[in-house]
Amino acid sequence: MRIIQQLFTHLLCLLSFISTAAFAQSTYPTKPINFIVPYGAGGSADSRSRQLAQKMSLTLKQPIVVDNKPGAGGNIGTEMIARAAPDGYTIGMGNFAPMAVNKTLFGNLRYDPETDLIPIILVEKGPLVLVVNPNSPFKTVQDIVTAAKAKPGVLTFSSGGIGGSHQLSAELFELNAGIQMIHVPYKSGSAALTDLMAGNVDLMFDQMYSAVPSIKADKIRPLAITSKKRSPLLPNVPSFAELGYPKVEVLNWQGLIAPKGTPKAIIDKLNAAANEALKDPQLRELMLSQGNEIGGGSPAEFAALVKSEASKWSAVVKSANIKPE
Repeated sequence: MRIIQQLFTHLLCLLSFISTAAFAQSTYPTKPINFIVPYGAGGSADSRSRQLAQKMSLTLKQPIVVDNKPGAGGNIGTEMIARAAPDGYTIGMGNFAPMAVNKTLFGNLRYDPETDLIPIILVEKGPLVLVVNPNSPFKTVQDIVTAAKAKPGVLTFSSGGIGGSHQLSAELFELNAGIQMIHVPYKSGSAALTDLMAGNVDLMFDQMYSAVPSIKADKIRPLAITSKKRSPLLPNVPSFAELGYPKVEVLNWQGLIAPKGTPKAIIDKLNAAANEALKDPQLRELMLSQGNEIGGGSPAEFAALVKSEASKWSAVVKSANIKPE
């Protein structure tokens, strides 16, 4: 009899726990949500996070507070997301490098993007554009390939740092064109672009939001874009695929992530709120005006993208023998 009573008591406790957990998830969120951005204030990841957080907070009816945690190529902030309590009150922006590149590049991360984080939704992705100084003798991609093959290891390309989309785009181009160039890393993409405009480096793969205003001001000349098709913002600029380099496809992306163990009901609720936010005309116009493709979709779709990108860029990092600073 005593055993039956004990079993009954344990069953009641279990049912109570399940009921409490289910109630907590159904009423989520009941307090502000912390949104970690693994890059500094003022950058593209920061601005998009703030825009998205503001829209999502309207649906979730709770404030979403953006918290910048920059450093180590995005690793510091991303690790903080991974180590947070999996209760839905800490989420963050998962970016191209810390989610798909840094595990291979650094080799000693204290988080595993594949097992310690849950993808929630892709927010956006966008190509880069190969640009040169307006006074450069290079008028086409073939001009660069010809010059680089004639003098291997002489041409220079700038980037915003080791392992970012600026450098990896150029490394992918080198591998597919069979050329060798010299990488000149800077502390930021804007510094790298400034030196290109000053004529101190030969070329750069820049992100669209940064490159397009300078292209329109005739401060740089575009030669090719890393998307499969041409961009409506640069209709006269060919894609690398058009020029015979179909594997030179790079889309810099970012999306929402949460710590491993976050309940599926909460992930689904955040996904729904983000999908709703991405329908907002103002937010959509901001993304499209920067040459980006609007994200959306399911957690599974974003997870598949992260896995595919990690495999692709792991191979590039190893083939190009890229080492961290």
